[in-house]
Amino acid sequence: MQFKKIAFFVISATILFTGCDSKKEEKQEVKKEVVKKEQTKFKLTTTNNAIIELEKTKDKLIFKGFEGKVVLLNFWATWCPPCKAEIPHLNNLKEKYKDRFEIIALAMGERGGKMTSSENMNAFIEEYKINYPITNTKENFLVSDAMGGIKTIPTMFMIDPTGKIVQKYVGVVPEEMMELDINRALGK
Repeated sequence: MQFKKIAFFVISATILFTGCDSKKEEKQEVKKEVVKKEQTKFKLTTTNNAIIELEKTKDKLIFKGFEGKVVLLNFWATWCPPCKAEIPHLNNLKEKYKDRFEIIALAMGERGGKMTSSENMNAFIEEYKINYPITNTKENFLVSDAMGGIKTIPTMFMIDPTGKIVQKYVGVVPEEMMELDINRALGK
């Protein structure tokens, strides 16, 4: 009796796990490849409602209207102490290199993930006397994604007049170091 039960179990398991195989009824599985197209063109709205057009190519960042200038793309937040500490240095560099250098600051919102309100952003700009354009929209997060995802703020990218990224900074950077990089990007 024991032998019959074991034999029955083995035969049942064999049939169950081998199943039927018919070469004629072979189904061809169609695989659809999902192609995620990365966004490469952005329209950034500044706090004073100006539009900055940015295009990311394979190895360049092109800012329409800023051709021939060195651009510092700055990812920051109003609640970030190192971001606040760098503002006077950025103001100084913007003033010193007015016609050849631009800073574009992309606000990365509040700690909870919401954007900073327009009223709070304008008060912050006035308090810190910021003299460069700031964008405060959800589009900033799309630019962050296109740049590989910004995980630490402040994070800045120095872009030469041809659109090539020549330097990436994470954290607070001395003004003198940025000035050396600006001059290098300008070919001096």
